Amino acid sequence: MADLFDQQADPPPPSRSADAYFHPGAHAPLAVRLRPRTLDEVVGQSHVLGEGSPLRRLIDGRGESSVILYGPPGTGKTTVASLIAGSSGRRFEALSALNSGVKEVRAVIEAARDRLRDGVSTVLFIDEVHRFSKTQQDALLAAVENRTVLLVAATTENPSFSVVAPLLSRSLLVQLKPLAPTDIATLLQRAVDDDRGYGGRITLTTEARDQLTALAAGDARRALTYLEAAAETVEDGDAEVTLEVVQRSTDRAVARYDRDGDQHYDVTSAFIKSIRGSDPDAALHYLARMIDAGEDPRFIARRLVIHAAEDIGMADPQALQTAVAAHQAVSFIGMPEGRIPLAEATVYLATAAKSNSVITGIDAALADVRAGRGAVVPAHLRDGHYSGAESLGNAVGYRYPHDDPRGVLRQDYLPADLADARYYSPTDHGHERRVGVTLETLRGIVRGDG
Repeated sequence: MADLFDQQADPPPPSRSADAYFHPGAHAPLAVRLRPRTLDEVVGQSHVLGEGSPLRRLIDGRGESSVILYGPPGTGKTTVASLIAGSSGRRFEALSALNSGVKEVRAVIEAARDRLRDGVSTVLFIDEVHRFSKTQQDALLAAVENRTVLLVAATTENPSFSVVAPLLSRSLLVQLKPLAPTDIATLLQRAVDDDRGYGGRITLTTEARDQLTALAAGDARRALTYLEAAAETVEDGDAEVTLEVVQRSTDRAVARYDRDGDQHYDVTSAFIKSIRGSDPDAALHYLARMIDAGEDPRFIARRLVIHAAEDIGMADPQALQTAVAAHQAVSFIGMPEGRIPLAEATVYLATAAKSNSVITGIDAALADVRAGRGAVVPAHLRDGHYSGAESLGNAVGYRYPHDDPRGVLRQDYLPADLADARYYSPTDHGHERRVGVTLETLRGIVRGDG
């Protein structure tokens, strides 16, 4: 009877061969059917696939290091994984980050451990590893460190943000780059000629190829998907895919932006750097990409508020007010109308005078505080609103600035060990030029020089 309540060990998930996983058959999408089966078929990524490189050694079956493949969509991460998995003498296992938990991870590792006793190593492929939780990633650590499995993980997100540090330190990190236009053109022609593709049943005009290459923006999968969509509109038998056919089947370019992935960080970074660099046209371009991709407008507005204080500051105090107003406007009018105040704030900030003296000042003050300087508040500045404060010397000797007709007077405000500190150094940009003159006068009076 007790057996009914005994928990049974979970069997390892069913295994699929590397070929079945990466090349599922004739009805698979064109991009899958054309996935390279040998290293010689790989186009691009020569910076990480050269002779003697760690990644090439893995593909040749000689390497032992686990690897995290990082790069934008369509750059060959899954292709490289398939080539590593297909290397001789290794068992292939795959887990989906979307529907696998810690239990599944441990089951695969246990099976790999048993297999290793028989001299058979295991390649564990995890696509979209950034979707694994910290707990799931931690479950891999011992197996990766002890080489119970050779982990091949793929991610479109920057691993610094999405992969736990211990797993990063145990793996080879390889960054793949968007493919060059010539590489995309080569893949398109291969798709036209290869029997896994169209086997010469269609032709592709130069104009159509150039358009598909431009639309792909370095993404091989996108190029082949667009070609497949265009080929479906023409009949077999010397059918020609022209520029007009491509334009009809791909009526707009999909923005290269994944608001949950690395493109989110890259486009946001370009947006802020364009504003900082005083280029409103570039800033509006990246703003448009974020809006078109469905980015949360409140996120964009928050970045504008931060930028106004960080990179403009006292050079134009109106910038912060403008950014906050844009944030409020977006919050109560929503989209698509919210694009207008966002654009207005973007242009204002991009064309405003720039100064980073405020953030430089607060960071310098924080550095002193964290170094233990200025620990004792001067007695005359301490709180005197309680019984016994005066007997302790608190607030004794404090001078009230409004008693001076200038509204400012000589007085020590900083702790003694920071008496000469100068955290805020205004530039001569915009409004801050006037602030600099005023500050020189104020410091002269307060610190005893006026």
